[in-house]
Amino acid sequence: MPKKRAPEPENHERWLVSYADFITLLFAFFVVMFASSQTDKSRAKQVSQAVEKALDEGHSIGVPAAVAKILGGTVDEKGQGNAMMKGPGGAQHALKDSPPERVIELMPSLERLNHELATEIEEGKLEVRMEPRGLVISLRQSAFFSSGTDALDQANVPTMKKLAELIAALPNSIQIEGHTDSIPIHNVRFKSNWELSCARAIAVLESFCGTFQLSRTRFSVVGRADTLPIDSNETPQGRARNRRVDVVILNSLKIERLSDVKAAASAIPARP
Repeated sequence: MPKKRAPEPENHERWLVSYADFITLLFAFFVVMFASSQTDKSRAKQVSQAVEKALDEGHSIGVPAAVAKILGGTVDEKGQGNAMMKGPGGAQHALKDSPPERVIELMPSLERLNHELATEIEEGKLEVRMEPRGLVISLRQSAFFSSGTDALDQANVPTMKKLAELIAALPNSIQIEGHTDSIPIHNVRFKSNWELSCARAIAVLESFCGTFQLSRTRFSVVGRADTLPIDSNETPQGRARNRRVDVVILNSLKIERLSDVKAAASAIPARP
């Protein structure tokens, strides 16, 4: 009579196989989801192919290495992909040799102007507004200039002094822009609105730098004529708003000096 085989002992660790497969699939799922959220679709496709290949070959240990190679580096390593390009060890950081441009918060200056120039704002002499490029103070022509001239009304010296004090307390660059309405001008002094807008901007510059001794290196002057209206030129009220000089306190410290322009020009190779 044949001898009965002893029953094999039950394997209590078989659940580890299922658990390992589950963890691998879960990891692959989140990797694919992460890659799909990136803007670089070609990299996401490479991640998906790498995961599928690793799963087909049964090399679950190799999946993280393949994914890391495509997605990018870690804190101390720069990778080939785009996932960590903007991270602490990303390749983009190596390209930034110069410090980022400093941005100055101008909201306190806006609040100060609204408080100190409340009377002038209520009387319609000027407007103060915040734009993406910085803080804009619009000096209305009807309050600061006589029609067709570029001479500042001396009654507004106290207002100009308040603006000069604010500008002196900030490190920002200042751009002064002259604007007119669309009605052409032609008199003894000015042949066009271009000349008038430039002359009024220069008059404001001379008030800041001549009367109140602000540094001229911080300023630039632009004549816009009627090219950038803020209101309709079809009504007298709209044209009155368009006739203005904008004092723009730029929201950065980026200043182009003559020495920088000369250095850039010298770097251009001469023609043979």
